[in-house]
Amino acid sequence: MVTAAGRLAAAFDFVKRPDEAELIRRAFSKFRITLKSANPFELAEPTISPSKERSPYVLRLHSMWAGWRQDVINAFPTAAGLEKPGANYLAQVDERYVSDACNSLSIEGYRVTDELIERVARGDWNPDGDPEHDKTRNALAARGYHQAFQAVKEGIAKVLTKENAGLVVKCDHHDWYAELFGPSVVAGIVEASQLAGYRRGPVFIRNSMHTPPPGEAILDSLEALWDMLESEPEACVRAVLGHHLFVFIHPYDDGNGRIGRFLMNTLLASGGYPWTVIRMSRREEYMKALEAASVKGQIKPLAEFIVQEMQQWAPAREGKS
Repeated sequence: MVTAAGRLAAAFDFVKRPDEAELIRRAFSKFRITLKSANPFELAEPTISPSKERSPYVLRLHSMWAGWRQDVINAFPTAAGLEKPGANYLAQVDERYVSDACNSLSIEGYRVTDELIERVARGDWNPDGDPEHDKTRNALAARGYHQAFQAVKEGIAKVLTKENAGLVVKCDHHDWYAELFGPSVVAGIVEASQLAGYRRGPVFIRNSMHTPPPGEAILDSLEALWDMLESEPEACVRAVLGHHLFVFIHPYDDGNGRIGRFLMNTLLASGGYPWTVIRMSRREEYMKALEAASVKGQIKPLAEFIVQEMQQWAPAREGKS
């Protein structure tokens, strides 16, 4: 629906919401489609008020944030800050790539090895020329993770120059998602249209009592999340609550956990905290902590868990845990 997308992007520009317009244009540009802007409004000036009625989901998100932020602050060490950002920080992120990819993909049920992750990182993988890995779920997931990881590093580089971290993840998260599933689109496993927006229908999380908001509540819920991230002064609060509430909203049909952990680490970087690997060996504890927050309203277990993982991280050998 290219024509409709061009009109919608122009409409967002007209009502002075350029971020939404840019998200639409970037989603199509991934497939080399340039939208033709056509403003559907005949008025000379927009009359739509920037404020709107708050949905129950938005009110709940704000209540959770306000009630939880002090628990997160109490659980975290003082932020190191961004006094000495730059190449050294990004080099440390690179050092943790293999460990992070192996653990994050394993948490989601993929069967990957250090060898496959490193092979993909070297570019020594071709789904069209290697029958062993042609269109296989694990290899495609590994390739997508590598591409998304590089895009996340670009976001972190912006955060290290003290761009607002909330705005960075708001603008970049959909690009991460497109990179994460790009190889599956090329292989013909995922439809390209699935990368152009959020889920439209209901979704259920296996082994969880939490039911994410319905599709019609996603945009309002995400808008509330981005606003809270942008205005929150504490990096640890941005990281923990940003990660949890993104997964709580569950805006995609798949990939929410991986994007949520990318978001967490980008926001940790805004306080000088190190890239943190959530280990597969502690998957059960991780899921219980997320469940405690979603169902029981307790954020402390998740905050303490992330601090433990942040402090216990070891170099690449962790990738095999």
